[in-house]
Amino acid sequence: MTARKIIIDTDPGQDDAVAILLALASPSEIDLLGITCVAGNVPLDLTTRNARIICELAGRPDMPVFAGCDRPLRRALVTAEHVHGKTGLDGPTLPEPTMPLQSAHAVDFIIDTLRQHPANSVTLCPLGPLTNIATALQKAPDIAGRIEQIVLMGGAYFEVGNITPTAEFNIYVDPEAADIVFKSGVKITVLPLDVTHKALVTAARNDAFRALNTPVGIAVAQMTDFFERFDKEKYGSDGAPLHDPCVIAYLLAPQLFAGRHINIEIETTSPLTLGMTVADWWRVTDRAPNALFLRDVDADGLFDLLTHRIARI
Repeated sequence: MTARKIIIDTDPGQDDAVAILLALASPSEIDLLGITCVAGNVPLDLTTRNARIICELAGRPDMPVFAGCDRPLRRALVTAEHVHGKTGLDGPTLPEPTMPLQSAHAVDFIIDTLRQHPANSVTLCPLGPLTNIATALQKAPDIAGRIEQIVLMGGAYFEVGNITPTAEFNIYVDPEAADIVFKSGVKITVLPLDVTHKALVTAARNDAFRALNTPVGIAVAQMTDFFERFDKEKYGSDGAPLHDPCVIAYLLAPQLFAGRHINIEIETTSPLTLGMTVADWWRVTDRAPNALFLRDVDADGLFDLLTHRIARI
């Protein structure tokens, strides 16, 4: 089987870090061409730092990492240190990265990569706000026809919002960028809160990471230990949702997930529902479907996959 070529666009974030590790642990299925960073969970200087820390933790200092947009298209940046800590990667104590950032801008890397590879051969995997992806689509409209698909973590329907009563964080940070992406005509698969809130890092699942007794396994356990304190208190659940690894897990094992092909529109004007993903789950409008919106996941299967793959590094 030929490995799927992907670009991860990310704002690490502990859960972003686990997603990157899952991709790097799966080279026979995933050919990670590069990591592009965006401002989101923390500002850009920290997301680029954190991405390189994770690459070095995985023994991949050769992985190209690019700095992208440092603010949303039209709004002030909203960050989430209250969830991820002041560095965005609080929890484990990991050395500062020594690998360099690439000199090219992340948006230019995305455009050049899509143009250099055969059409419909590269999948984009955004794990944060969609600013880099939207900027690339605006700067180079021809790439829309070259993207195999966009598989993203963002949005919600039944689970409503996690940063406002109606909006999920990644979409809320840059709703105008999300609007551009969802109107692009590119094939889109969405991993929303409806899925990720079923992927809980329980004590037993976190113990399984720690029991690997490897630097990566221990670091993942420490990340999720830190990350879960906020959501366990917020939701009263047995563990915190592990959002972003669901994107990579879907590429590796789509049979673990289920959803519907529906229409999704992004609210960009209402102060009450700004950033809401208006998902026509019940197909009550005549708006054409534009995304596969996933709602369910086999959580045990997901964490079995995660644990076995993390054990490889």
